Amino acid sequence: MDISSLVSIISVLGWFLAIALFAFFIFRASRGKPVPHSGLYVTLAILIAIVFSSISAGLVFIEPDQRGVVISAISAKGYREEALTPGLHWIIPFAETVVQYPISRQTYTMSIATSEGKVQGDDSITARTSDGQEIYVDASVIYAIDPNQVVKVHILWKNRYGDDLVRAQARGVIRDVVSQYRVEEVVTTKRFEMAEKLRQTMASKLTDNGLVLVDFILRNITFSPEYAASVEQKQIAEQTAQQAKFVVEQKRQEAEQARQTAQGSADASVIRAKGEAEARVIEAQAEAQSLELIAKALQSNPNLLTYQYITKLSPTVQTMLLPSSSPFVFQLPNINNQGTTTTP
Repeated sequence: MDISSLVSIISVLGWFLAIALFAFFIFRASRGKPVPHSGLYVTLAILIAIVFSSISAGLVFIEPDQRGVVISAISAKGYREEALTPGLHWIIPFAETVVQYPISRQTYTMSIATSEGKVQGDDSITARTSDGQEIYVDASVIYAIDPNQVVKVHILWKNRYGDDLVRAQARGVIRDVVSQYRVEEVVTTKRFEMAEKLRQTMASKLTDNGLVLVDFILRNITFSPEYAASVEQKQIAEQTAQQAKFVVEQKRQEAEQARQTAQGSADASVIRAKGEAEARVIEAQAEAQSLELIAKALQSNPNLLTYQYITKLSPTVQTMLLPSSSPFVFQLPNINNQGTTTTP
């Protein structure tokens, strides 16, 4: 409790005391028991009440988040040019009064939701884009009274600055700025640009009237039912096209995969056939070299062929018939069970 409020309470109590004393003395006098010097007591109580009432009327305490505009009956302009700053101040009792204004931040919200905005019910802003589409905008204006312009606000708007200035200017600015954009730009590429333009224009309007714009919030944009339905259909068509494109791409990848698999199989067959051919060539070359060596060996030793022939015969063969040019029968060596060899 500040001192001005305390003095005000004391002055009220002084008046109650004066009235109570006056009633008490009248009551005693009606009973034939007057109180000596009762008039003096009542007069003294009234003087005390007047003194404290005058002090209470002259003392004004301004809170840190307030500024006070002094309305003066003795000033030629009817007000003091300088607003009262936070603290305890003295004004001329009964000739001057103080109207206090908050300098803290305030928010004015206009919303389609019935319980969110300053005004109950649908308070969104209806605006038309440059291509004639109707949209509904929800917005909040965060602002404050400029501490150095409190007297100006009082002269121009008094306590109507919220509804008559902030609300009216915000709705007009939103309609003007939205009309410069197409509906697609409002919700896509140009939304941030539009919000910045709204903020700058609104800041200029409030500054001219003694207020400071803290922030301009573009809360929501709603379309008409007809346009919302068309947007939904467009999105469905785009999603369908994207799905078809995805299926085509998937089929292309599958075909490419099958082609690569077939190419791999063909390459493997070629490599395998090439390997087999090279193996046969190597085998033929080895066989040719072997035959060449055999031919050279036979030239130097003709009986080698007969020896090779004999060694390839079955172990059970006991005799053999030579060509007609050599009509001799050779008895092959016989190995008996005792391990001795006999000849005929």
